[in-house]
Amino acid sequence: MHSLRTLSSRVRGFLRQSTYIDPDAVRIDTRALAAFRIAAGLLIIADVLLRARNFTFFYTESGVVPQSLATEMAADNAISVYYFTTDSTVIAALFILTILIAIQLIIGYKTRVATVLSFLLVVSLDHHNPLVLSFADTLFRMLLLWAMFLPLGERWSVDALHADSSPRLGITSLASAAILAQVVYMYVLNGYHKRESELWTSGEATPLIMGLDNTTFLLGDFMRNFPTLLQYGGLTWYYMLLFAWLLILLRGNARTFFVLMFIAGHASFAITVRIGAFAYVAIAGLLLFLQAPVWDRLEALVRSVTHGRSRLIHARTELERLGSRFPKAQVDSETLGRARTTVYTLVLVVAIISLLVVPTLSHLPVAQSIDEEDGPKERIDDRADAIRVSQPDWTVFAPHPRTVDRYYVFPAETENGEMVDANNERQLTHERPYDELQKQFDTYRERFYMSSVRRGGPDDIVAETLAEHLCETWEEDHGEELTHISMHYVVEDVTHETIDEPMDRDRDVQPIYDHGCGDNEPQTIEPPE
Repeated sequence: MHSLRTLSSRVRGFLRQSTYIDPDAVRIDTRALAAFRIAAGLLIIADVLLRARNFTFFYTESGVVPQSLATEMAADNAISVYYFTTDSTVIAALFILTILIAIQLIIGYKTRVATVLSFLLVVSLDHHNPLVLSFADTLFRMLLLWAMFLPLGERWSVDALHADSSPRLGITSLASAAILAQVVYMYVLNGYHKRESELWTSGEATPLIMGLDNTTFLLGDFMRNFPTLLQYGGLTWYYMLLFAWLLILLRGNARTFFVLMFIAGHASFAITVRIGAFAYVAIAGLLLFLQAPVWDRLEALVRSVTHGRSRLIHARTELERLGSRFPKAQVDSETLGRARTTVYTLVLVVAIISLLVVPTLSHLPVAQSIDEEDGPKERIDDRADAIRVSQPDWTVFAPHPRTVDRYYVFPAETENGEMVDANNERQLTHERPYDELQKQFDTYRERFYMSSVRRGGPDDIVAETLAEHLCETWEEDHGEELTHISMHYVVEDVTHETIDEPMDRDRDVQPIYDHGCGDNEPQTIEPPE
């Protein structure tokens, strides 16, 4: 027990005495932790509100992902508070509770508790519908996991107002090293995979990605007009990924410049490629790399503002007054404090070994040459999947970038013999439903869901559930029944010559699933000539 309590201090001592490791490399400014805390809370609120747009469709029993399907598609022994109810009112209440805990996290009241609860509620929501998730959700869960072991409430918080001592300037610990290593691990591994593709190493990948109509939006179409700029930008990003370890090794202005390069890259993704919240989650993680001089300059800039300064001071005073009204309930027990520190340290060490050390070793050539189906890594991954914090391979647009567009057509026959496209609600045709394919999805999570439908799941259960849902709702919406549905997706090959000419692309219709509504036997509805 004593060795566990002192493990963090021993590691810090080793870092200070080592000739090769600078402890300041993994030091996180407490203002960076505060900024991350606020960003994390805002991301949770935004995510819940955006998910609420598909509340009935994705999160209730009357939608396409009932609890039976969610538990079937989730990992074994998955943990979720949503599994205790199928009542849509209770589910809506859990959405609201998640927002309230996120607000608690933002203001920094009982921050450690708020961080743990936020993590558990985020994990629960992800398990509630595992068919709409992306790498953004994975990264956010990982960052929240490491954040539970960090003092996010040290600055700019109600907890800071209640503190009996001045806040620390920075934190150097196993947890600070782990959360920084998480971001670097993601980048380097993604670059490691991309090196396998000549499209990435030559810079041709980015112009082709910008030609994907079902993912690009906002300035994506405009950027297609600058293929040379995209090519050099893609090459720059590729080498930034490979050298992302410099985010930890660099110091001062060099680190700041490198961090800002990554932030600028993610900001460009946010306005060109519709890939969910990945850019915003990554930027939140990058804030942790900004060192004290950056925050000093930002504070000096705020202090130098003269216009409206009195109002800023008044607002700050009011916030401090409100913060002081929060109850300061805490248990001052030395024994309890030691026990809590021991538990935190033990869990943190296990998490680091399981989620950073073992996955890293597994990518070494020696480890890859060992074929063991039930080895340590596999057993660790099985356990980690239960709380959705397993370390993925981070194959974002890797190893080979996607160079095909997709859209979905569901040929269906009505009881009157009419042929319709049940997905796009039009007369049956396999032509594009929209000039800009990203318009076929109202929300980005619908695109992730349709990818899950395309994959089908075990025994095509995902596609079957959607088909049955369409059979049931079509009669309610159109006044006539469907007898059969065939699910297809159309693939368009994107080349440099056809980026701006979708009609010139080669197309191929791929089947997903055939379904018979009611008592009808499934039958294939062939594409029209």
